Order: sequence, then C-alpha cells, then structure tokens
Amino acid sequence: MAKILDLLRKQRTFSFEFFPPKTEAASEELFKTIQELIPLDPSFVTITYGAGGSTRQLTQDLVIRLKNETCSTVAAHLTCVNHSKADILSILEKYHDNGIENIMALRGDPPAGQMAFIPHTDGFRYASDLVEFIKKYCPDICIGVAGYPEGHPETPNRLKEIDFLKAKVDQGADFITTQLFFDNREYYDFCERCVLAGIHVPVIPGIMPIISRKSMIRVAETALGAKYPARFQKALSRTQDDEQFAKVGAHWATQQVLDLLDKGVRGIHFYTLNKSRTTLQIYDSLGLTKSTILTP
Repeated sequence: MAKILDLLRKQRTFSFEFFPPKTEAASEELFKTIQELIPLDPSFVTITYGAGGSTRQLTQDLVIRLKNETCSTVAAHLTCVNHSKADILSILEKYHDNGIENIMALRGDPPAGQMAFIPHTDGFRYASDLVEFIKKYCPDICIGVAGYPEGHPETPNRLKEIDFLKAKVDQGADFITTQLFFDNREYYDFCERCVLAGIHVPVIPGIMPIISRKSMIRVAETALGAKYPARFQKALSRTQDDEQFAKVGAHWATQQVLDLLDKGVRGIHFYTLNKSRTTLQIYDSLGLTKSTILTP
C-alpha cells in the first residue's frame, strides 16, 4: 500500500472507482471486472458508499479484500451520513488495523426520501469537519476530498463553494478528486479558481464514459449538476443503436483524457460503473502503458 499523495508527487496516476456489490452474484461479477482492470496497473482504486451510507459494511469488506487479494493501493470512501463520531472512529481503527492508508472524506448524499442532509446528533455537518476529525485521530492517513468543477447544487454561490473546498484543504485534505464533467474547460477553470483561492493540493479530474442512454439520464439526474455540451449531445443523437451510442460515449471520454494528458495533469480518475470494457478501450485507444504513467 502507498499513500496517494506520495504517488501523485512522483508519477502521473491512473485510478479506478468501484461501488460495492449488493448480492453474491454482483460480488463475483465485480471481482471479474477488477481482475480485468488490475493488469492495467492502476495507481490506486477507490470504493464508494451507497446513497445514505447504505453499503457501509460492504464498502469496508470490499476495501480490505481488495487490499489483501490484489495488493492494490485502495482508498475507502467515508461519509458523514448517519454516522456518529464513535462510528467514524471505529471505522478508522478497522482500516488502520488492516493497513488502509487512504480515505476519501465526503459529506455524503441524503438517504432516499430525505430532501436535505441532516447530520447525526453526534456527527458532522460538513466534510471539512470529517477531515479535521480524521487528521486528529489518524494523522498519518492520506485524505482525498471532492471538488465540483461545474458547481454544487446546494451552493449556488460559487465564491462560497471554493471557500468550502479551501476549508477542507485547510483542515488537512491532501488531494482533490473532481466530480465528473464532459467539458475540459470546466476543469481548467476550476483549477485556476482553486489557485486563486490559495488551494495548491493536486486536483485529479474525474472522467465517466457515457455508454448508454440509461446512464446518460441517470447522470443528468444525480451527478450534481454535470452538463452535456451541445456538441456531445448532437453526436449522441446521431447514433442508431446502443452499440453506436456506447462508441460515441467512449470516444468522447477518450478525447477528454487525451486533452488532459496533453495539458500535463497529474492523474486521471475513471468512474468505471463497475464495468471494464470501456476503460480497457480507452487505454487501448490512447496507448496507455506504464511508461505513460511514469512520464507526466
């Protein structure tokens, strides 16, 4: 295991995000996907929580299993939702005992049916509070936090939004991974605004290939304001079937990654949706190899 900040300091990183399965069959399918992607030698992988922290135990089990069975560097998502400080400390101790050195600290989404986030009576209201707590009790853990290039819907004031992000960094966040976006200009502008605000930690762009109409709609509904550029929508509208749609989505993501690499980004984070095919296609199209990773 390695700390993600250390990896970012010495090489370009490529990372994959997975979500924990809810059934035994899904678990086996996920490990098949992971086995297909591990040969790509990802710098690290991250494991999410479900909405409202519903997959808390599954996340912990998958993080530890991945670390033990694949020897990969793993970052576990940890949210404030429905967690007391004692709950958080217990989870951190379990991760520490199992050699997990990286945490993605997030406020988290409200549980289904709950319109707004309601903190636990003995928990945290903001991700910055969670970051501060982790650094206090586990100062050696490397902490990542989320950034929103296109803005967070709960914070329409974009000046305050950057202030909230800076608060997370000031409390000890080591790097930022962005929410997905489909126009790289949004990412570059976001990075410039971070620098203006005094944020100087690495900012890893998050890329999600859109490979089906269903996923396109789901992302529009749930991805915290992600916008589809008109040119991308036009290209998708010209497709005749699901296979063409997936090809256009993969091509768009490939061009995003190509541009980001040309601009010298320190890393790329792939939202895989627990699928391997499209990520493998992107790697193949760009000729990504270990030498690519080691030479930003």
